Amino acid sequence: MGARLSTGSTLELSLALSGTFVFGLNGALTAMEAENLDIVGVVVLAVITALGGGIIRDVLIGSLPPAAFRDWRYLVVGGGAGVAAFVARHIWVRAQRSITALDAAGLALFCVTGTTTAFAAHLGPFQSVVLGTITGVGGGTVRDVVIRRVPTVLSSGLYAIPAACGATLTALALEFHFYGGAAAVAAAAVCFSIRMLGVRFNLNVPASHPRSTPDARARQDAGPDREGP
Repeated sequence: MGARLSTGSTLELSLALSGTFVFGLNGALTAMEAENLDIVGVVVLAVITALGGGIIRDVLIGSLPPAAFRDWRYLVVGGGAGVAAFVARHIWVRAQRSITALDAAGLALFCVTGTTTAFAAHLGPFQSVVLGTITGVGGGTVRDVVIRRVPTVLSSGLYAIPAACGATLTALALEFHFYGGAAAVAAAAVCFSIRMLGVRFNLNVPASHPRSTPDARARQDAGPDREGP
């Protein structure tokens, strides 16, 4: 087994808090785009998005209570991101792709920190990759379920795949003893780049195409502007 590292290192904490902030921003902005929420709802969605994946990971590896509840900084950073998004929403929405970019950044950071946390818990490289991927996609999945939207991980082909790629590079670096700041940044950059390329060029893996039901076909034939009796 490769080298073990302390999850309390400065590098790990910096990556985790950075991921918490950008995912919190993304969760808040996504929630405000989808629903008419007050500041409490926005902050709650920000915290769920920022911390959901890490909580799922910690529960699976038996690290209880989860880090989000053992270190006050995670809750403060996630909640603060929600407040920042709510107060300065007009600034964020000016950037056409700010929500997608923040989502990709959070995904990239969390797939790295999730993998290193699992590795530090004495799990193998494969298991660490799985948990790193879950850490990256978990918070956004919970957010989408709460706002009644099909989770991005199930509807966007290049979402879990970039997270798995970043987690794999991180696990290899840990296993072969060359993990450090440069390796972490490189793994996160690979994940971010693949996700943004997928968005830019609309790249997707093969998807199912469900057959239309008679009711669905009737609604489609009626058109969007026709009213019922």
